[in-house]
Amino acid sequence: MTNSDELKIATPSTTTNNTSINTNTTIAKSLDDPNWKEKLKLPPKDNRPKTSDVTNTKGHSFEDYCLKRELLMGIYEKGWEKPSPVQEQAIPIALTGRDVLARAKNGTGKTGAYTIPIVERIDPTKNAVQAIILVPTRELALQTSAICMELSKHIQLRVMVTTGGTSLREDISRLQEVVHIIIATPGRLLDLVNKNLAKIDACRVIVLDEADKLLSQDFNHLLDELLYVMPKDRQVMLFSATFPLTVDDFIKKHMKQAYEINLMDELTLKGRYGHLGLAISLITYDDRFTVHTIEQELGTEILPIPRHIEETLYVAKAPAIEQSIDEQQADK
Repeated sequence: MTNSDELKIATPSTTTNNTSINTNTTIAKSLDDPNWKEKLKLPPKDNRPKTSDVTNTKGHSFEDYCLKRELLMGIYEKGWEKPSPVQEQAIPIALTGRDVLARAKNGTGKTGAYTIPIVERIDPTKNAVQAIILVPTRELALQTSAICMELSKHIQLRVMVTTGGTSLREDISRLQEVVHIIIATPGRLLDLVNKNLAKIDACRVIVLDEADKLLSQDFNHLLDELLYVMPKDRQVMLFSATFPLTVDDFIKKHMKQAYEINLMDELTLKGRYGHLGLAISLITYDDRFTVHTIEQELGTEILPIPRHIEETLYVAKAPAIEQSIDEQQADK
């Protein structure tokens, strides 16, 4: 992806005054319309079978959390029909400003669990960085920014992505404009802070996504420096599938009465966002001891790749696979 492509995702285009007025008028009419849901541009419904990762809910709806109408419009137009289990637990707590420590499997709605409260609590009229989302990789930063942009498209928030692969000159240019949310890798953000380019001394929300990687020795000291610059009454939220032992030290140093969410008591073979799937990892002979340790800690068994994989686990059939499956069924 080129820098120009990335800029289109990270920075909303500047509009004329007439366009802004028309957009605001349209939103205002939507807020007064009791049938606003019927006029949303919804994506095609996802009818794939889902697992308990997303179906084992308490029956909440996004409207139960008293979110802004503009945010609800963005949520539904993204195709999110109701909160997943991790969202049900995290969103109401995060909206109060309390620290959150959430452990849930990848693909079960963790990103929405923190982006929804962040977008809800940001004041778009304030010209200041109000939330920071730290991620370990550029790819995850771009994915997260795309979600933030979709959720906030009716609110006119400004989202900025900065990672080791972005242009420093472009970052400087964007920081001279309004930025409400920064999504970044720790090293790049700290570099901008130390150069006095990014002002985060008034930012009161910070999220660590894939916290297990961010709490490694490679990033740990960078997090300490960033949090030192932020206000002491900030909100800290950690989201990850696993947490290393170093999380205890981080909690003691930087979090206050964190609300703990654990939706991953055991390792399962459920797919991304609750869809049935099969997780396959290729390991070396020397990794067998690590696999054994994982089995013990999670109380599960990691099996070799099966000779035959159930047909329903394929996202799409390749012609050769489809022919093989048909032949197997004919033999039966």
